[in-house]
Amino acid sequence: MTSEDTTTSEQPLRIVPANEAGCDDLLGLLGRRGPASRCFCQRYKLGRGESFGGFPAEERAARLQDQTSCDDPDAPATSGLVAYVGDVAVGWCAVEPRTAYPGLVRVFTVPWKDRDEDRADDTVWAVTCLFVRAGHRRQGISRALARAAIEHARRRGARALEAYPMVTTAAIEEELHVGTVPTFEAAGLRVVSRPTPRRAVVRIDFRADGRQRETLSPPG
Repeated sequence: MTSEDTTTSEQPLRIVPANEAGCDDLLGLLGRRGPASRCFCQRYKLGRGESFGGFPAEERAARLQDQTSCDDPDAPATSGLVAYVGDVAVGWCAVEPRTAYPGLVRVFTVPWKDRDEDRADDTVWAVTCLFVRAGHRRQGISRALARAAIEHARRRGARALEAYPMVTTAAIEEELHVGTVPTFEAAGLRVVSRPTPRRAVVRIDFRADGRQRETLSPPG
C-alpha cells in the first residue's frame, strides 16, 4: 500500500507500511535524542510486569524492529506506517489492532472511561503515535499519515479505527506524539468522548462492505 500527498516543499510524500521501510530509515527517523529516541513506540507495548525504565533504549529499538518487520516487504503484518519525502523517512504512524497494545488495554484509562467497549475486540484498531521529523513539520504530513492509517486499517479488516489525541496543542512534546484532535478530524475521525480535559477519543467506523460509516459526535 502506497499513498501520495504533497508537502509544502512540493516534493511527493510517499507512505508505506513499515515492513516496506528500511530499518535504518525507521531508526534514523526516530533519532538518537529527544522523546522518540527514548520511547521507540514501546510505551503502550509494555507487558504485564514490565516498566518503561526497565530496559534500555537499545532494547526498545530492537523490539520496534521486530514489531514492524522493517526491511521485510513480504512480512504478513506490521505495526505502523512510514512517510518518505524522496528517500528520506520523515514521518511515523503507529497503527495496529487495539489489542496489540497491552498497556493501552490494561493500564491507560482514556479509551475506556464512560464507554462500553470490549477490550478484547481485535477488530477495533488504534493509532497511538504520529511523529514527524523536525524540519518537516507543519507541512500536512501528520494529516496524510492519519488518512493513510484509515485505509491501512480498513484494508486489513478493521471495523473501526480510534485514536486518543490531545485536545490542546499547549502540551509538552512528549504528549503531542498522540496527535491533536484537528489532525484526526481532518482525516475523517470524529470525537466520540472527552474522558479528560486534555484528551479525546476519536473514531471512524467502517461498514460491512468496507466503506466509511459516519461516526456520531457526542451530544453537546
